[in-house]
Amino acid sequence: MDNYQDYHEIIENYLKSYHGNYNKIIDYSPILLKLLTDILNEKVLSSEHRLKICAALGYFVAPLDVIPESIYGPDGFIDDLFVCCYVLRGITNEFGFDFVESLWKSDKEFEDVLEKCYNESETILGDKKEFVLKYMGLI
Repeated sequence: MDNYQDYHEIIENYLKSYHGNYNKIIDYSPILLKLLTDILNEKVLSSEHRLKICAALGYFVAPLDVIPESIYGPDGFIDDLFVCCYVLRGITNEFGFDFVESLWKSDKEFEDVLEKCYNESETILGDKKEFVLKYMGLI
């Protein structure tokens, strides 16, 4: 069992050597994924937020999502990252940034990371954004 890695650690190791077009935001994918799993453990969450988090986690591991990693490599995390940020924005809108920041495990400012990753992934997705959210059942 000494070799066990959490999924976010596997993604983190996979992305260590990535130096592509979007590495400045894709590198945040593992920590945002971990944040979602940590938030899921909080008792104050409504069932609606739990379902959205579970949908985002499921989307992250889905092999053939809108931009599959098996075809696009690390660039395929753009849509996964967008979904994570979309769900996290909803949670921070309801519970505030302090709630999420208490679980955030990075030296970077959570609000800055969230907005940067959301805005840039939204721009990159362009007209695919709505398709991704509909695919997820989030709109």
